[in-house]
Amino acid sequence: MNEDKVQERRREQDEKATQQRAAILGLQYLDTRSVEESLPLTSGIIEVPDMYKGYIIPLTLGGGEDPYRFGVTSQTPQSLIQKMEIDYSERGERTQFLLISNSGFKAFMMRYDPPVKIIYDDIAIAKEGDSDTISQVSKTLNSVGSDEVFDYLIDQADKLGASDIHIENARTHIRVRMRIDGALHAVADLEKDRYRIIMGALASRANISSAATEPQSGHMQKDITRDGATHLLNLRVETVPTLYGQDAVMRLFNFDETLLNLDLLGIPATQRQQIDEVISHPRGMVLMVGPTGSGKSTTLYSMLNALNTDDRKLITLEDPIEYGLTGITQIPIDTTGGKSFGDGLRSVLRLDPDVVMVGEIRDQDTAKTAIQASITGHLVLSSFHANSTSAAFSRMIDLIGVNPIFSSAIRLVIAQRLVRRLHDASKQEYEPDEATRRYVRAVLEGIPSHIELPDLTTFKLWRPVPTADVPFGYKGRVVIMEQMIVDENIQKFLRGDVKDVHSEIIEQEAKAGGMLTLLQVGVLAALRGETTLDEVNRVI
Repeated sequence: MNEDKVQERRREQDEKATQQRAAILGLQYLDTRSVEESLPLTSGIIEVPDMYKGYIIPLTLGGGEDPYRFGVTSQTPQSLIQKMEIDYSERGERTQFLLISNSGFKAFMMRYDPPVKIIYDDIAIAKEGDSDTISQVSKTLNSVGSDEVFDYLIDQADKLGASDIHIENARTHIRVRMRIDGALHAVADLEKDRYRIIMGALASRANISSAATEPQSGHMQKDITRDGATHLLNLRVETVPTLYGQDAVMRLFNFDETLLNLDLLGIPATQRQQIDEVISHPRGMVLMVGPTGSGKSTTLYSMLNALNTDDRKLITLEDPIEYGLTGITQIPIDTTGGKSFGDGLRSVLRLDPDVVMVGEIRDQDTAKTAIQASITGHLVLSSFHANSTSAAFSRMIDLIGVNPIFSSAIRLVIAQRLVRRLHDASKQEYEPDEATRRYVRAVLEGIPSHIELPDLTTFKLWRPVPTADVPFGYKGRVVIMEQMIVDENIQKFLRGDVKDVHSEIIEQEAKAGGMLTLLQVGVLAALRGETTLDEVNRVI
């Protein structure tokens, strides 16, 4: 989904919420989107500082039979509205107060109080070996005012769609890199004095120490306003002391509940059908596996959103809470003090939940408690560290032991990766060499007959072509999923029917039952022109 669509969707959500609040507050609602740029500003009615203080703007001048119209927000004090009504009434004039969204208020304030600060150039991402771009961005960042450099860096990272900002100390300078679509890119080399400014801002906002000699974790939030819409950015902060100072990694969570939706993840129809079928049942366990940054949390939250209805109680246990979701009870678990998810899970089960999400299964106690919950009338979702579904199942058996009672608990295991998506407008078709054709045939050997394939002797592939807007030829990412349905043939490994249990034999059994491996799903995506074989092999 492109940035314009995302901003449009966020604004739409803001307007819908404001419309609902208007009914509760007994005010008339006004959608200002069509007049934000064109409505003449009225001067001399309210001073700019008072507009900020009261979250109020004058919309139209009154006089005679026409009322003075004002835009107010849900943050405008009722006492201010009442005082203004009395003051204008005593002068024989009428007033009308209309509820507008926070985004609408900010858009008008940009006109009533336009920013006087310098508008700096946007950050550009350098291609490999492109030192000129890095020099130019470094120059820009080094020139940004001390009180703005931290906010500027975060705002630019959000604009570029970065998932992480890396701030790394060297002897003579600070290196800034950003992870975009899963790949880390050099952005700038900063002067040493910028380090103290950035770390000072980071320390005060994320509640960490700038002089710590131990690794630290922190959290902060920032409102980002772009194109008339505002969204909340959550940042998870990790710092570690190094030879030349504290290195920091800020992980950006672009919070937007409406985007946590299974329909928007681009999951192929067959796999989506399997997910829908499993999570529609009132009991059982779904495990998500994959490395950090593979999109596990987004998929789990999207499943929770799909299940979030008035007739279900949903509870999550998380370390830390990455997204705040309406209608779901979310409980933070601090696992650093010797506590485990298992301790919290036992307490939560007394609250009669229908669906429980456990942030991560890390130990035997949590595994056994979660599985016990899944066979006693709860749907349990969780993540687990493993490279593939068969490795996860094998590791789970190591954790809980062979157990016939638990054999029907785990219903679905999903291994996930994210690969960069080719930019459709510029990608280029080409004829692969014979060695590549042999490799593709070998990977896809034995896949189920219902999977549509091109002619494996004459198929074509696509390569990325960089453009000015898309410097690497990739834009966005594609979800690659390996889904193991835990049927009778897989359950036998947990029951103890098979003595020699290891991940290879489990994978063999799952493939015989129709499962596609991560590599097979990735190669199929390359054959469809969504990504490249190089990208699939880099990630998988």
